[in-house]
Amino acid sequence: MSSSGTSVDVTTPQGVARAHVLLPEGASTGPDGRAVLPGALVLGHGAGGGIDAPDLVAVSAVALDLGLGVVLVEQPYRVAGKRIGPRGAALDTAWEAVVAHLRAHVLDAPLVTGGRSAGARTACRTAAATGSAAVLCLAFPTQPAGRPDLPSRLPELDAVAVPTLVVQGATDPFGVPPAAPHREVEVVAGDHALKKDVPAVAAAVRDWLGRTLPRA
Repeated sequence: MSSSGTSVDVTTPQGVARAHVLLPEGASTGPDGRAVLPGALVLGHGAGGGIDAPDLVAVSAVALDLGLGVVLVEQPYRVAGKRIGPRGAALDTAWEAVVAHLRAHVLDAPLVTGGRSAGARTACRTAAATGSAAVLCLAFPTQPAGRPDLPSRLPELDAVAVPTLVVQGATDPFGVPPAAPHREVEVVAGDHALKKDVPAVAAAVRDWLGRTLPRA
């Protein structure tokens, strides 16, 4: 399915974030100017990467093909040209501001929030605050690589009360989280980059979205 896109700068407590909005061709617009859709993905990038990561690109294409909207969010530090981001609380406040702006001015749709790696962690920590219908985690970094002495990030996943999909590489040095009542885990070939079998990543997300958004 073809799509149309635009970029929106959003002022947040951490600076200006940038939301790249992709809408399926033919998306209708309500009287308030928001796109009316059956659902939309709002996805964040990893700590040292950008929105052009192969898994994010593939998942975006899947969502558009299903008639859903997609928003790829660049955190303020990336917009400012920095490679290293702030700690989690700062990422969270910026993310919440972007999602609030999207709800108020851009999208009239149930939102599935998520992202890859650090972006997935942010989506998990803020799922309740952003009113997410579901959460999509690509390469969730469960345990700091090579640091078994540091705390696990699994509680961030466990705290999410809405349907969650984790797509994880089988050899990811950050580990593979377990499935749980609200959480499905799809293990694919490859490591943390999820580049080895991108079609498998896309297929897992396509199946999950088809089963999840009607319930949401």
